[in-house]
Amino acid sequence: MISLATHRLFLALGVFGLGLAGPAAAEQPVSFSFNLGAATDYVWRGVSQTDENPQVFGGVDAAIGSIGYAGVWASNVDYSSGTDAEIDIYAGVRPRVGPVTLDLGVTYYGYVGLPSGVDRDFLELKAGGSMPLGPAVLGAAVAWSDDYYGHAGNSTYYELNGSFPIAQKLTLSGAAGRQDVQRGTDYNTWNIGASYAFNDVIGLDLRYHDTSEHDLGDLYDSRVVLGVKAAF
Repeated sequence: MISLATHRLFLALGVFGLGLAGPAAAEQPVSFSFNLGAATDYVWRGVSQTDENPQVFGGVDAAIGSIGYAGVWASNVDYSSGTDAEIDIYAGVRPRVGPVTLDLGVTYYGYVGLPSGVDRDFLELKAGGSMPLGPAVLGAAVAWSDDYYGHAGNSTYYELNGSFPIAQKLTLSGAAGRQDVQRGTDYNTWNIGASYAFNDVIGLDLRYHDTSEHDLGDLYDSRVVLGVKAAF
């Protein structure tokens, strides 16, 4: 079960977001954006979440004032447990400290279609930052959960990432991370790819993913994923 302390933290962030969007709306305007897309696979931290089958996803985001954000995102998934969909609810703030933009937030990962008696939902706290370096952007993040997916205990995910524009509409990006799990297998993961923006709404992403644990099965193998996304 999720700890009482984590419940209280999530509630506090929810109240914070509602507070920004409510009485202080004149000072903290709220704007909404939407996204939807599809990909040849849904890969999260190097691991296929759709049993190597295609993904369809969509979400809505709220920008609250100059630094606050909240949103909901959903995707199909395919696990051996029979789970049908993943629904993520998240909120946080992105303050600036000099040239660094911080990202401090919380995400609730929920799952639809679980067998009776199975509880795999979990909360994860995130702290990250990014900064420009010439035309490039470099970033780092850490995410922590006190009760990871499948009641695997404490988990921590570390990541270094970066992006670099190589043409007017073409951007090269990549990331390297490590997932540590108290009652599970620790592994490294990395990805590199390129994104092409057709216009302000539609973009393509072609990306290579891999992990250090191919022995865990096909879901952890290397793969190339092509995705398309519309944001408006």
